[in-house]
Amino acid sequence: MGRGKIEIKRIENSSNRQVTYSKRRNGIIKKAKEITVLCDAKVSLIIFATSGKMVEYCSPSTTLPEILELYHKQSGKKLWDPKHENLSNEIERTKKENDSMQIKLRHLKGEDLTPLNYRELMDIEDALENGLAGLRDKLSEHVDVWRENINELEEMNKHLIFDLQRQREMGMENNVRELENGYHHQSQRGAVNNHNDYNSQMPFFRVQPIQPNLQDRI
Repeated sequence: MGRGKIEIKRIENSSNRQVTYSKRRNGIIKKAKEITVLCDAKVSLIIFATSGKMVEYCSPSTTLPEILELYHKQSGKKLWDPKHENLSNEIERTKKENDSMQIKLRHLKGEDLTPLNYRELMDIEDALENGLAGLRDKLSEHVDVWRENINELEEMNKHLIFDLQRQREMGMENNVRELENGYHHQSQRGAVNNHNDYNSQMPFFRVQPIQPNLQDRI
C-alpha cells in the first residue's frame, strides 16, 4: 500500500517541525553531495533554521565566493546588501575628494600655484585670511584665559605672602614671650638661690643653756 500524500504547509507542532527539518536538511545535503560526485557539478547550499543556526555545503572543488561570483556573472544579479552595491563608486568618490583636498592643501602652502587663474588665487587668499582671522580669535581667547589664570595666581601668591608674614610675626611674638617668661623665671630662681647662699654664709653659733654658778652654793 502506497504512502499517503503529505500536504505541504507549515507544521504547527514545534517538535514535529524540528524533526522534519532535521530529516529534510540531511536529505538535501545528501542529494547535493551526490550530484556533486555523480555529475561533477559545482553546488553550494546554505540553510538557516528558525533558530538562526546556519548550515552550509559547498562542492569540494570550489569555494562559496567562487560560486557566488559565477552566479553574478551568469545571472547579472547582485546578492549583496543594497547599501554595498555602489561600494566601488563610493570608494572612487572618496578617493577623488581626498585628492582634491590634497591639492587644496598644497595651494594653501603656496605650492603648485602656477596653473591657477586670478579668481582661484583670490579664493586661496580669502581662505588664508579667514583662517588667519580664526587663528587670531582662538589665540586671543587663549591669551584672555592665560591672563585670568595669571591674575588668580598673583592673588593666591599675595595671600600666601601675607599669611607667611603673619605667621612669622606671631612666631616672633611667641619667641619674645618665651624669652620674657624665661628671664622672669630665671630671676626668681636667682633670688631664691641668692637668699639660700646668704643663709649658708651666715656664721653658725650654738647657744649653750645657762648653767647655775656652783660657787654660789658653797
